[in-house]
Parts: sequence; C-alpha cells; structure tokens
Amino acid sequence: MNVLIVHAHPEPASFCTAMKYLAVATLRQAGHRVQVSDLHAMAWNPVASAADFQARRDADYLVYALEQRHAHEQGTLAADIAAELDKLLWADLLILNFPLYWCSLPAMLKGWIDRVLVSGACYGGLRFYDRGGLVGKRALLSFSLGGQAHMFADEQAIHGELQTLLRPLLRGTLGYVGFQVLPPFAAYHVPYLDAAARGELLAAYRRHLLDLDRLQPLPMPALDDFDRRLNPLHREVCA
Repeated sequence: MNVLIVHAHPEPASFCTAMKYLAVATLRQAGHRVQVSDLHAMAWNPVASAADFQARRDADYLVYALEQRHAHEQGTLAADIAAELDKLLWADLLILNFPLYWCSLPAMLKGWIDRVLVSGACYGGLRFYDRGGLVGKRALLSFSLGGQAHMFADEQAIHGELQTLLRPLLRGTLGYVGFQVLPPFAAYHVPYLDAAARGELLAAYRRHLLDLDRLQPLPMPALDDFDRRLNPLHREVCA
C-alpha cells in the first residue's frame, strides 16, 4: 500500500509530530511505502491565488476551481501543487496529521486542501462522493487536542459528538472527493498528560494503524440515491 502522510505542526518536538514519526515507522515495518509532506518544514504556501496557475483560462476574472481544472488539463499548475497532487494520486491511503484548532484544521493544512484537491483531478461536475475523482482510496485523520474524550462523547456532551463537529472535513471534504473515510484517531488531553500516559496514547495509535483493514469506513452518500434531485433528466438520459 502507498501511504501519504500530510503533517501540519510547527513544533518538531510535539506529541503530534511523534504521532507522525510513529505512523511512518509502523507502516513501513508493515511493508507499506510511505511519503511524508511536512508542511511547516516545506514552508508550504497555504494561500490559494492566481499565482497557482502558470497560464490562465480567463486572465481577467479568477474563478479558482475553473482555473484549477484548466491548469490540470493543460499541465500548467504551479510546481508545488503539481508535486503534491502527484503524491496524492500515488497514495492508496492519505493520513492528515495535525493539532485540532477550533474544532478544525490549522490554516497550513486547510491551505494544502484548498490548493491540492484540484478540480478536474479530484472532483468536478457530478464527480463527487461515490463518483469522486479519488474513489478507491482511503483517508484517515490523526490529531491531537487539549480536550478530554468525555467532552466529545455524544450529542449531549459539552462540545457535542466528535464526528458531527468534524463533518465538514470528514464528509464535505474527504468523502466529497471520493475517499473511503476511516474512523479518526484522536489523542485527547495531550498537553496535560505525563510521559506514561502519552506512551499509552502512542501505543493506541499504533494499534489503530495496524487495524486499518478492519476499520469500518464512515457512511457517505451515494449519488444513485440523489440523481433525480441533482438532475431530473439524468435517469431518462442514462436509460
């Protein structure tokens, strides 16, 4: 299996970075091929802009997704985007490894998603969910956070249920482009744990990684259930 780990933590000695190193070692020891995009070490540019295209379809007005599609077709994506897209298309499994900020991604990683999930390659038209450009691949979130597990246990918890809070990422991003989305791994309460407790968390993450093939992907929409509402003529045209 080919694995791409996209890591977004500014501190090389952080627990989150230790999770990244553990994933690399565990997966390679299991016989998988692993590449890592360490966004801070790469000085990744997270800002989507007109500079992302070596040539423009419309030089007067920027519609970013349309320019992505055109640049992908013409081979004129900026070099840093093209390199990351090549890694993504090579990978069978994408792991996003990060600290949870405000129930979401750090800006650095959000910018990787904005720039690398390229229209035309990863989605476009009615190519989403089970018809997305990345169908056949899997994705996993692994992240650290300060809150405790009971704060995210269910809808009655103070912060609500974790997967509900992460829905824009799990479904609206990863599921949307066609990934089978595996249950995330959350390292809770990390800043307040001693070394022994952190070691237990790393051991739990290792077990999660070794159990990937037995994890049940999260449910996602199937376009066959929505075709008539998306396009009333679709069934008649395809009949």
